[in-house]
Amino acid sequence: MTIAGIGRRAWRSAPLLALGMLAGLASGAVGQEAATTTALAPHFARVTPGATTPDSDGFLRRWLLLEPIDKPNRSNSGFTATYVRQALTTDYFPGQFGAVPRDGQLVKAAAPLRWYALDSTAFDVKLFDFAKALGKPTYGVIFWAVTVVDSPREMRDVRLAVGSNSASMWWLNGKETVGLFNDRRMVMDDVLSDRVTLRKGRNVIRGAVINGPGLSDFCIRFVGANGRPITDLKIDVR
Repeated sequence: MTIAGIGRRAWRSAPLLALGMLAGLASGAVGQEAATTTALAPHFARVTPGATTPDSDGFLRRWLLLEPIDKPNRSNSGFTATYVRQALTTDYFPGQFGAVPRDGQLVKAAAPLRWYALDSTAFDVKLFDFAKALGKPTYGVIFWAVTVVDSPREMRDVRLAVGSNSASMWWLNGKETVGLFNDRRMVMDDVLSDRVTLRKGRNVIRGAVINGPGLSDFCIRFVGANGRPITDLKIDVR
């Protein structure tokens, strides 16, 4: 075979080689995602298309969670309202209080951090296990969480009921709504907000949990003026 013939064969096979390489890359990405999903179980499941609803007790289980931000604290004893408010309103990444992030979106903090859209399999969102599954720091960290609640009507005089381990702050539609300060364990309905209004349609909840040593988790639900959990809501992450 002539050199020219060999050249033609190589040229003709180049697209096939390129497709093979792309297939290999795609296969690797799928495999990595499957491994991550497996690691997150049994505490989390990947979000499936379509909205979900609160559980029978009203707890919101669908969240966008950001990989933890490094914030060293040797103990939780210093989590005063002043310290926590300063720590959790500091800008760590662009768009921190802006648009709802996307699943898989990377943000530029001190190090690149990724958002994950997940359904918690329990009423409390186990942040420690989330970080551990991803091989990320579990102590001395700040976790960010975002979700979107769609209300079928305007709901007045409702309260946001929150429990967290350790301290945390929560915003509803951009307004600070609940703060949990000092060293504390996660207790259901530990702190209730003042009376707030859920808009008809889209409402964005944004929160941050700070912890030194120990476990980290949170639970959130809305309760009505009668104190009963509100369950006729839809939850999504877009």
